Amino acid sequence: MGTILEMKSITKRFDRVLALDKVNIAANKGETLAIVGENGAGKSTLMKVLSGVYPHGSYEGEIFYKDKECRFRDIKDSEKHGIVIIHQELALIPYLSISENIFLGNEQAKKGIINWRLTYQKTLELLKRVGLRENPSTLVMNIGVGKQQLVEIAKALSKKVEVLVLDEPTAALNEIESENLLNLLLELKKEGITSILISHKLNEIQKVSDQITILRDGKTVESFPNENIDENRIIRGMVGRDILDRFPPRDITPGEVLFEVKDWTVYHPEIVDKKVILDANFYVRRGEVVGIAGLMGAGRTELAMSLFGGAYGSKRTGQIIKNGKVLNLKSISQAIEEGIAYLTEDRKQYGLILDESICRNISLANLKAISQNQTVNEIKEKRVAEDFREKVDIRARDVQQYVKNLSGGNQQKVVLSKWLFAEPDILILDEPTRGIDVGAKYEIYQIINDLARQGKCVIVISSELPEVIGLSDRIYIMNEGKVVGELSKNEASQESIMERIMESGA
Repeated sequence: MGTILEMKSITKRFDRVLALDKVNIAANKGETLAIVGENGAGKSTLMKVLSGVYPHGSYEGEIFYKDKECRFRDIKDSEKHGIVIIHQELALIPYLSISENIFLGNEQAKKGIINWRLTYQKTLELLKRVGLRENPSTLVMNIGVGKQQLVEIAKALSKKVEVLVLDEPTAALNEIESENLLNLLLELKKEGITSILISHKLNEIQKVSDQITILRDGKTVESFPNENIDENRIIRGMVGRDILDRFPPRDITPGEVLFEVKDWTVYHPEIVDKKVILDANFYVRRGEVVGIAGLMGAGRTELAMSLFGGAYGSKRTGQIIKNGKVLNLKSISQAIEEGIAYLTEDRKQYGLILDESICRNISLANLKAISQNQTVNEIKEKRVAEDFREKVDIRARDVQQYVKNLSGGNQQKVVLSKWLFAEPDILILDEPTRGIDVGAKYEIYQIINDLARQGKCVIVISSELPEVIGLSDRIYIMNEGKVVGELSKNEASQESIMERIMESGA
């Protein structure tokens, strides 16, 4: 259909850091261009240049849209031309309704008075177009993340979008929601809408893309059509090497039971008579990696947080046993004292202080180790951060760099470092590789193996079934707040896990 968008020799610097180095991409009308690369490769930065977040004059190079050079001053300027970006962190206002969010800044008004009937009607049409059956008056806070993604796309369609940019749109979605979103992209393609998809999920790229462009270290590696390609070619282009085995081998014989949960029941923190976790039982041995699998809403995160010093829920009953001793954990600090760590699924909101340095974030969970007389020894703190920077390969200018300026994979390594510095015996890792690339995933898998080798208990919660299966020695399956099955590594497959879930719901 011909090229609709071209970015030529785009170069972007942040102080001394060269984020983009003469990057070139081209997208054809009515097709999907996938942009892939490791965290920190420059994908999101490139899209911020395209959308006007980084305005003309703050970068070098040229943007051609419909054969005309464009110099976007801000997001409104690019949207006026039909280019709309949906960021990984959704930009919806939770306390406004779906219709209010869709038309925010684009109100259906005449002489300053909003026509709510027209707003409602247009919202219904847009929701039907994206396949979302919700009342336009529903508050965004009352719908799930998957539906919020569809609201974002409906918002883009309300602006007469011609080029839709999606940055990791399925990072927080379960498999069914992801599938629905990908099918919607295929439908939009039939309508002549061009999509630019940034994703770390190679199966998604292969399903919906027409062209693939690989970035590495801020440079264009190669561009090629999506025809009979294999994942290894993409991985090799992304990381600059072959990854022959997606999961590093681990040959460890687990020891005795170190951590056990018996008859664990947790009630909802606000709905007093609603049980969220029902009589959960499981155990973990020294040097063992145990996976917890289940669909979104199965209660995996709620279980993990409730065990971590009661970070979630009310009326918790049952027993938490470590080394044969029953623990009575009444706070997060007490859980940390007892050698339990919880790596949250939402690193930006709960795992990190974004406006603080790498150094300060790493020391947070174990300040006493670098303090004397309640005063932090900053030289010791910096030395600890430098050690972890080298140990887990945090790619940053120095340990004083703010974590908000790191890529997702490096942010995740900072969170891991924080908990490793606390020297826990039991680590609960909730979606440890969410939103990070295949190269960084492999490095985190190696860290998990190292922890197991040290005799620690590792519990991994992941929505990606291949990840749970590839990492775990045993897997517990959850559904509707219950532990409904247990599988050994040899028994585990995506089919056997889904069978247990379906059987428990029958």
